[in-house]
Amino acid sequence: MFNDSSSPPHQLFYCPSFSDKMLLYKTTSLNALISPYPTRLHSYNVNGSMSFPTKPSLRLSQSQTPLSRRSPKLTRGGDIRINRNSHKTPNFTVRASNETPPVLHFTSSSNNSKLVLISSAITVTLAVANRVLYKLALVPMKQYPFFLAQFTTFGYVMIYFSILFMRYRAGIVTGEMIGLPKSRFVAIGILEALGVATGMSAAAMLPGPAIPILSQTFLVWQLAFSALLLGRRYSFKQITGCMLVAFGVVVAVASGSSADQMLSGFEFIWPAVMIISSAFQAGASIIKEFIFVDAAKRLKGKSLDIFVVNSFGSGFQALFVLLLLPLLSNLKGIPFAQLPSYMKSGAGCLVNIGRNIPGCNGAPLLPLLYVTMNMAFNVSLLNLVKISSAVVASLAVMLSVPISIYVLSLPLPYLPEGASLSPFFLLGSTILVLGLVLYNVARPVKQASN
Repeated sequence: MFNDSSSPPHQLFYCPSFSDKMLLYKTTSLNALISPYPTRLHSYNVNGSMSFPTKPSLRLSQSQTPLSRRSPKLTRGGDIRINRNSHKTPNFTVRASNETPPVLHFTSSSNNSKLVLISSAITVTLAVANRVLYKLALVPMKQYPFFLAQFTTFGYVMIYFSILFMRYRAGIVTGEMIGLPKSRFVAIGILEALGVATGMSAAAMLPGPAIPILSQTFLVWQLAFSALLLGRRYSFKQITGCMLVAFGVVVAVASGSSADQMLSGFEFIWPAVMIISSAFQAGASIIKEFIFVDAAKRLKGKSLDIFVVNSFGSGFQALFVLLLLPLLSNLKGIPFAQLPSYMKSGAGCLVNIGRNIPGCNGAPLLPLLYVTMNMAFNVSLLNLVKISSAVVASLAVMLSVPISIYVLSLPLPYLPEGASLSPFFLLGSTILVLGLVLYNVARPVKQASN
């Protein structure tokens, strides 16, 4: 009997006393030795015929060689051959074959596409809820939007690092993840703080409808930085799709306003500053994507936890926002000397428990709902960047813009008046959806090329 005492790949039992000379073939760990794919084994009578399944995993051929003089060999093709030198007993060739590896490859790709699609849908839903709740949160905090912005910026630092600490204690976050180079997070903090500062500067000088239109240059900057920093290449259809998305948002947001006249009377420098603000924010998003790509190499294939990026990114952003706070407060029309009293009044309006402060109806419920939703949206958005790309995440956010405008046009609690939408809104939304379809139809072609 052929046997390996340590871990026998297979055993062959010969029973000469039986008239039918039955041979039983038993495998205990042949799968692990030959192939990562499942195999099927058979027992049969050598004097009779044997039928195989439609897609057999093993093929056994019969020849004549003495059982006592066999020499098993493993061939290049993954075959185990038992050679014999006489014509008395059967010889068997055991052949194991992989069943359908290409199907597994396409299944994995299909699963990843489904995951990206589901994550995108969740991100769009949270983005819409985030925009709507922000509008509702400004009902009680109408006089304190700057306080609300700083409250979320510095509040997220404590919340994110608390979650990171718990995940580290649970073993989800490793020391290698914490030890990633911090220079990338410093760059994220600087770029996002500069994006806030320049954005506020331009917003203070530009008319309202011009701000979301000029902000669509964010996607153009992302495409440029993605190609420059990550080496990504986009097809003509993908670029065209992105441009259609940005143009659709412009048409939907403008909604019949005199877009050709809205920048008249304003110096060219302020639209340029708003475009530069979008460049800062786009650069920060591409660096986040680069961190995930680089971490996969540094962590030897392990997935970087998103709370590492969220925590350190928000921490350095809060640090640089704090350094720019005098400038930011002046841009919002709040002298720095009056900032402490302004922040105190904003905190009182936010809490609004038992005080019934005039103009603060809806607090603290609405502001806290917005903060919670904004945090969930940021986590979902970063997860989408992780599993796809920063450009895909931006397209998902852009899709939420016309949906949010439509929801906000309906009568809502604390906003009962509603609003009417012009035909330009429907036109812009249609262009946006066509751009998304064009971009996503082009993606499989690009991936297959790679």
